[in-house]
Amino acid sequence: MAKTITKDMLIPEVLEQSPYIANILMAQGMHCISCYAAAGESLAEAMMVHGFSAEDIDVMVNELNDFLKQEEEYKAENDAEARKAAGVEPADASSENV
Repeated sequence: MAKTITKDMLIPEVLEQSPYIANILMAQGMHCISCYAAAGESLAEAMMVHGFSAEDIDVMVNELNDFLKQEEEYKAENDAEARKAAGVEPADASSENV
């Protein structure tokens, strides 16, 4: 199931989506994500406190969701390669004996 971030999600919910989300937010100046007050703030509220505009918030939400999609695709690709290497599934259908 695809993960999705919304601007109304609380900061802890946003951080649960991926271990890398914290780094992305901190790189954008959101250093308060571990602050006790952030636990009760939505992503939009926290960003507004840090001077981000409504447009900036929408851009950030889109970028975070793009990241989650790429992360999911990467994991799926690597999982498939690992299964093939382990012999759990054939490398391709043409290699099976008919």
